[in-house]
Amino acid sequence: MLGYELYLIDETKGNELIAVLPERRRNSKRITEDSVVNWGRTILGDNGNGKKIFFKRVTLKNIERKILCVNPFTN
Repeated sequence: MLGYELYLIDETKGNELIAVLPERRRNSKRITEDSVVNWGRTILGDNGNGKKIFFKRVTLKNIERKILCVNPFTN
């Protein structure tokens, strides 16, 4: 299964893993870079405002949850 590791870009601390999310859309035409980053911002809530986010595509195995993990210490 396709998934994404989402990272915050922090020039002082380095890149910080904020979440691992499985792809939830069945229609691959709807998957864009902006849609993945926006999902990450939704997960972060107010902590994502004005911050730079990037992601890596990863392969996930045996996943049934919508959100795999979120870093609760993301500032």
